[in-house]
Amino acid sequence: MGSFKMPSLGSDMEDGTLVEWLKKPGDQVHRGDIVAVVETEKGAIEIEIFEDGQLDKLIVAPGTKVPVGTVLATLVGGETPTIEEPKPEIAPQLAAEPVRPMPTEIMPTAGTRQRVSPAARRLAEQGNIDLATVRGSGPDGAIVVADLAIEAKPVSTKTLPDLEPMRRAIAAAMSRSKREIPHYYLSHSIDVEKAQNWINRYNMERESADRLLFAVLLIKASALALRDYPEFNGFHEEGNFAPSAAIHVGLAIAIRGGGLAAPAIHDSDKLGLPALMAKMRDLIGRVRRGGFRSSEISDPTVTISSLGERGVEALLPVIYPPQVAILGFGTPLPKPWSVNGRIETRSIMTASLAADHRVSDGHRGALLLKRIDELLNTPEALQ
Repeated sequence: MGSFKMPSLGSDMEDGTLVEWLKKPGDQVHRGDIVAVVETEKGAIEIEIFEDGQLDKLIVAPGTKVPVGTVLATLVGGETPTIEEPKPEIAPQLAAEPVRPMPTEIMPTAGTRQRVSPAARRLAEQGNIDLATVRGSGPDGAIVVADLAIEAKPVSTKTLPDLEPMRRAIAAAMSRSKREIPHYYLSHSIDVEKAQNWINRYNMERESADRLLFAVLLIKASALALRDYPEFNGFHEEGNFAPSAAIHVGLAIAIRGGGLAAPAIHDSDKLGLPALMAKMRDLIGRVRRGGFRSSEISDPTVTISSLGERGVEALLPVIYPPQVAILGFGTPLPKPWSVNGRIETRSIMTASLAADHRVSDGHRGALLLKRIDELLNTPEALQ
């Protein structure tokens, strides 16, 4: 028999609140299926399962706050996942709590009977949302919280999440980062005239749905450069650095109403530009609705922060532990630039790097930024 546990979604997470179950006892589940929604200081996160099997018992009821590592449900035909370190088991008073069935209700509508989760019903009541207009994506077509975030228009400001816990979590993580990580900072000016011209030509030949944003080139160039400089891609934990073979770029995204999250685009170096654009578009849309997934928030190996669309010329970002580097990109601006011995007006962007001096040094950091520069100046090779 296997078990599904409260996952760790970052080194600073100690516990989480189960908001709702998206599967019920008896359902077959497969690796990657979203089975529950958990509320943490980072917001409401869709939790995936990492083994195949049949959901047996739901141990923890919605609304219960439990420590990381607590068994939330048991599975038949699966083995206990090994993706995380063993954590303390569920507290006795929680373990004794009676198991409740899948928390959905039957809601009569015109000519049909629609299932609605209690969490979704509460959100609909707060936002004055007509559930008859919402299409459910949960078990047997049940309406769940994520459906309201996607379908409901307009959404009342009452439904916006409380971002104070997230801000406190960000502040705590950044304080820890500055206290424990010996940062060093580098910046480098990059001529992105070729990259901008290339992406303009690319987009002119395509429909709007297939066009690329300039940020996609930044992600791909950074991911490819990290292949050559692996000391910037990985985790520093318990006094040691562990480089990551995979390059999962965390993209810093502003959440609607305030707050920030940096979920991962997995295997960013291996994706073609159209696939990378599709991943980025999907991720930004879900994060701004407050709907990112556990696998996206728990395993970024490096982070990119770009404030170019806000008109910021340069930024000096802070490393998010246990990562060891973060890249920042400002807005490209027209500036005088030497081209083959002549002064021309070119589009110049400032790239910055904050890195952990326990793992790398300024020489290697300068080479990383230079490699990103070279890749952006051969944009056709990024495809």
